[in-house]
Amino acid sequence: MNALTVGVVGAGRVGAVLGAALAAAGHRVVAAAAVSAASRERVARLLPGAAVLPADEVARAADDLLLLAVPDDALAAVVAGLDRTGALRPGQVVAHTSGAHGLAVLGDVNGMALHPAMTFTGADTDLDRLPGIAWGVTTRDRAFATRLVADLGGVPEWVAEDSRPLYHAALAHGANHLVTLVNEAAGLLRSAGVEQPGRVLEPLLTAALDNALRMGDAALTGPVSRGDAGTVAKHLDRMPGEAVPAYLAMARRTADRAIASGRLRPIDATALLTVLTAAEDALTTHAVGSPA
Repeated sequence: MNALTVGVVGAGRVGAVLGAALAAAGHRVVAAAAVSAASRERVARLLPGAAVLPADEVARAADDLLLLAVPDDALAAVVAGLDRTGALRPGQVVAHTSGAHGLAVLGDVNGMALHPAMTFTGADTDLDRLPGIAWGVTTRDRAFATRLVADLGGVPEWVAEDSRPLYHAALAHGANHLVTLVNEAAGLLRSAGVEQPGRVLEPLLTAALDNALRMGDAALTGPVSRGDAGTVAKHLDRMPGEAVPAYLAMARRTADRAIASGRLRPIDATALLTVLTAAEDALTTHAVGSPA
């Protein structure tokens, strides 16, 4: 693809890194909007050739591509504001990085939804994670999007407009909740006296993730998949109260999947489901009886 003149609105963890990736691919990132001190530092570090300007001036400087990397709930207002002030122009492509939104949020503005399926910290090392990742793309111009994603070293996954929320929910459920799950497990290990939870969890969770991606529900192991009601009851009895609801929700869903996939026979699940139901009822009773 010929070199594009690019502007970035939103130099947060995502915008600054993607701007740097576009620059590394030979495009000209000429301006970026950065409000906070952290954002301005990221621009200076990752986009040293870009001028820090207000959002409307960034849009006017971006002759070919305007990248909007702003929070989901702010996106519609940002697009409307830029359009209302005349900062957008015909021939310019506006690409937003929201996973949950598609083209509707852009209104009549020519553009695309361009969401990297990756987690970002805003560090330089994020650039090393981009090659080979999938991009959830919704666009009317697949040829342009394909070339742009290829310049970023990625692979496009075409997501229909009405499927954007479900697509994004899948990624958030898998990645964001995984962080919570890992930290919950690490906290329980510390409570059990384990001084270095990471050393215990890393090989176990790495293997579990690899198995799950390769084998699906056939990778299920552990007491729930075996129907070990007594073990699960002991878990629930000893866990701190704040950890019980999440454990119960995941145990219930794990049991459902184990049964549906044939890993756990319904007859062998009876005692386990009884334990889970009793614990769920206890939670409900406690919630109802708690003072407002």
